[in-house]
Amino acid sequence: MDINGVIVIDKPGGITSHDVVSRVRRLLGERSVGHLGTLDPMATGVLPLVLGRMTRLAQFYTGSNKAYEGEIRFGFATSTYDAESEPIAADNPRDPASLTLEELREAAGKFRGKILQTPPPFSAKKIQGVPAYKLARKKQDVPLQAVEVEVPEFDILSYEGDRATFRAKVSSGTYVRSIAHDLGQALGTGAHLIALRRTQVAEFALEDAHTLEQLEAAMSHPTELLVHPRRILLSMPGVTASAEAIALLRNGRAVNLPEMSEAPLVKVFADQSLLLAVCQRIAGTLFQPKVVLFGSNEPMPVR
Repeated sequence: MDINGVIVIDKPGGITSHDVVSRVRRLLGERSVGHLGTLDPMATGVLPLVLGRMTRLAQFYTGSNKAYEGEIRFGFATSTYDAESEPIAADNPRDPASLTLEELREAAGKFRGKILQTPPPFSAKKIQGVPAYKLARKKQDVPLQAVEVEVPEFDILSYEGDRATFRAKVSSGTYVRSIAHDLGQALGTGAHLIALRRTQVAEFALEDAHTLEQLEAAMSHPTELLVHPRRILLSMPGVTASAEAIALLRNGRAVNLPEMSEAPLVKVFADQSLLLAVCQRIAGTLFQPKVVLFGSNEPMPVR
């Protein structure tokens, strides 16, 4: 059975995002499965997966903002910026017991807005085609460049002992591990991330997510766990096309669509739930298909 859609998995800790993709492939018997933004092995939470023909929509999610909640431990840094490696010794580190919640919140404010951030040496960022973590594991230099990222929200919620809880919203490409590490450096204590849970990616949130166990239990009706097509790509307006327009779009032809906004991209539906294409505005109401999910040589789903 071909399955075309989006399913949001509540990723457990201790496995990679690729492990989740592989397991979903096996469970569903669907070869084409991709994710919309990786999570570190220790992290949990929202991992949207695109299935079947919907993998063609991944390109529209590359710049998606993300939201997190988590916990930072102060007192020492680590080489991976999280709890997955040994502490890095520091000269005369500040005692985290001297920190106050007010001081933490004031320091956190410096990491909001547009900031320059250097990715962790143990990350998937590529250096001349080689992932940084592969160089770091070999004790080689990892000359990563700082890049501009945006952090609309980074709030310290509580501080007790040597641990702080936080909530954050960040742009695509932001490393929350780096925020934790850099905050510890700024305060003179050192710090690292000890827990991270992703609560949202674009329009997909925790309330949309299913555990792998829930997916396995629903194998007699797995499509019931898919996100409704009208709730995909919410940043784009959606229109329902006529039979004549559908035939033209399926052949890659430009069409006039009843779309009144000035949005550069629109979703085109063949009915209330069948997403057919994403089209790009040429001029006025004339749109050219950018992605067609069911071409003229491909069978449309029977409803």
